Amino acid sequence: MTMPNFLIIGAPKSGTTSLAQYLGQHPEVYISPKKEPYFFAFENEQVDFLGPGIQGKDHIINSAVVVDLEEYLRLFQGVSNEVAIGEASTLYLAFPKAAERIKYHIPDVKLIAILRDPADRAYSAFMHALRDNYESINDFSRALAAEEERIKLNWGPLWRYQDQGFYYRQLKRYFWLFDSHQIKVYLYEDLVNNRAGLLRDVFDFIGVDQDFIPDTSAKYNVTGIPKNQLLHEFLSKPNLITTSVKHLIPPPLRLKLINDIRNSNLSKPQLTQPLRQQLISIYREDILNLQELIQRDLSAWLK
Repeated sequence: MTMPNFLIIGAPKSGTTSLAQYLGQHPEVYISPKKEPYFFAFENEQVDFLGPGIQGKDHIINSAVVVDLEEYLRLFQGVSNEVAIGEASTLYLAFPKAAERIKYHIPDVKLIAILRDPADRAYSAFMHALRDNYESINDFSRALAAEEERIKLNWGPLWRYQDQGFYYRQLKRYFWLFDSHQIKVYLYEDLVNNRAGLLRDVFDFIGVDQDFIPDTSAKYNVTGIPKNQLLHEFLSKPNLITTSVKHLIPPPLRLKLINDIRNSNLSKPQLTQPLRQQLISIYREDILNLQELIQRDLSAWLK
């Protein structure tokens, strides 16, 4: 029975997809072929989030979640000689039961979190939902105003833009349950400005050769508004052409090519300063507490 010995626990829209892709290139690392199985967030639960999707459901999460242990273990059947075995499920950070379930099943696991300026993260999550036609409100301030009611109605985590940014509240559960040497917390800025250094540190943390240099030229899961919606949908959904090409181009090259084209088709409106200041006032206390917890200067998040 193979269980992961490291987990990327969040936060959403903070570079976790890119990190998982980069780690997966390492010959000593095995990453679950299914990104975000969410097992520890919803083990043995009936997952039935609502949302503006088909029949008023959130089919993004409802159809993706692995709630059965045996099904989860099958994600790691492909492990052979890899040293580090992991998966990335960004809801582990925000969903309260995840930390206790992880502690129960894999108490010696290594935990990795990447945190992004919470105001920027919230806006990026909103833009992601707009990009993929999952958000029916095209104004960020109105979407924020609707969030509390949406949570009461059991809408899925995709629409919890503000709620998922209280990192101190989320991380303190992990620091309470796990030894600090089992937890690595990085900032999104580390990934953007010092990618090579961050990857060396992660490789060392999970116990693999830190001199391996992955291809980090591709950026994954970039958000923005599609300039050409038809092109975006063509690249995002299975169709005859993409299915045919699938068998002709190796998976890593195919994924990079699709990402490059998709990213070039996105425009990126900026978060307005008044709305940013509104979010900062909401997050301020949590940010100050987080600074103390992780011993990092987060003053830039308060500007």
